[in-house]
Amino acid sequence: MSQITVRGGKPLNGRIELKGAKNLVTKAMVAALLGETPSVLKDVPFISDVDIVSRLLQLHGVAITHSEDGVMSLDPSDVASARMVDIDAHAGSSRIPILFCGPLLHRLGEAFIPGLGGCHIGDRPIDYHFEVLRKFGAVIEELPNGTRLSAPKGLKGAKISLPYPSVGATEQVLLTATRAEGLTELSGAAIEPEIMDLISILQKMGAIISVDTDRVIRIEGVKELHGYTHRALFDRNEAASWACAALATQGDIFVGGARQQEMTAFLNVFRKVGGAFDIQDDGIRFFHPGGELNPVVLETDVHPGFMTDWQQPLVVALTQANGLSIIHETVYENRFGFTDALVQMGAQIQIYRECLGGNPCRFGQRNFYHSAVINGPAKLTGADIRVPDLRGGFSHMVAALAAEGVSNVTNVQLISRGYEHFLDKLAALGADFEYSE
Repeated sequence: MSQITVRGGKPLNGRIELKGAKNLVTKAMVAALLGETPSVLKDVPFISDVDIVSRLLQLHGVAITHSEDGVMSLDPSDVASARMVDIDAHAGSSRIPILFCGPLLHRLGEAFIPGLGGCHIGDRPIDYHFEVLRKFGAVIEELPNGTRLSAPKGLKGAKISLPYPSVGATEQVLLTATRAEGLTELSGAAIEPEIMDLISILQKMGAIISVDTDRVIRIEGVKELHGYTHRALFDRNEAASWACAALATQGDIFVGGARQQEMTAFLNVFRKVGGAFDIQDDGIRFFHPGGELNPVVLETDVHPGFMTDWQQPLVVALTQANGLSIIHETVYENRFGFTDALVQMGAQIQIYRECLGGNPCRFGQRNFYHSAVINGPAKLTGADIRVPDLRGGFSHMVAALAAEGVSNVTNVQLISRGYEHFLDKLAALGADFEYSE
């Protein structure tokens, strides 16, 4: 198990560069399956989730090259079925295979999906994905080691209403509906920037997709799609993570490639807390301007609200704010487990079942600990920490960098799922650490 020994208490200063968003790039790679000709995706990061999807695509006959400058070519000319045992072996903890279903049903008439993993931050059932696919005409057969899907009569457009604007379910509909016969209407859709970038990619491929202001997406199915050339949207989750690292360590970090438009909700909160930023053409500088940080009350929400992936690194920064902050998590019901390690380091954080600081949400009265109260400023000291998941793991790294003394952080390979070369970036920012396998 990989481990980082961190000697904290030193501000992070310097510049790092972003590549494409993990939450877009992997879906764009799957979208290449829908085309009859090769695709080129730019700014693809070298992260483990990209590696997993690359191997899964190669199992299905897609020829892939990934250059050092982040340009990936994907040639789906020889798409073929893969053995479920091989899919299972290569999927690991990723949940991305569920999004292969629609494209493979269009290209091959069948798909095999193993049992799926992913970060343990809440309930992300695949049953709803299967329900959506059934509406398109997919036949689903449960097997001892996974699920087989087929489409003996082809896939047809459908009218689908999401009870919650799920990003994954919206992606499933988009990737399935583009080549389904007839019109698909999706109401209650997610409209995150990564979703809109995926729609741009599909439109480049020949899809006909319209998005209304009331979260309704309409897709007119087409018989054939071709390849695309596209530069991926920057990773706004990574941008926010480094911004919070600058705030927590009283540092100054320029995040190259970050853009204001997709970061608006985060930037507002960052400024309320007392952080400062300078928006430039090639990125955003985030820095601690000195003085006390301010507590805030906020709740996570789907876009255009405050992202759930932003709250974990922000909580670390809020341990240094002067007063009580309240975070109400409304997207995932089990996302405050990472705070146990922060408390071990000296943070004063309590989690509650109640919907604190905002409107009642779907997790209220259901015994989920989905609100947190952070009392600061707290003196953080080094500790032994095991990374629980991707975003929580990066937040633990930020806490270790902000703390006085030495921290030993294990299971850090999980962080590489979504942060490209994060050890190199830490070194470039002046962090004092040692890495060992």
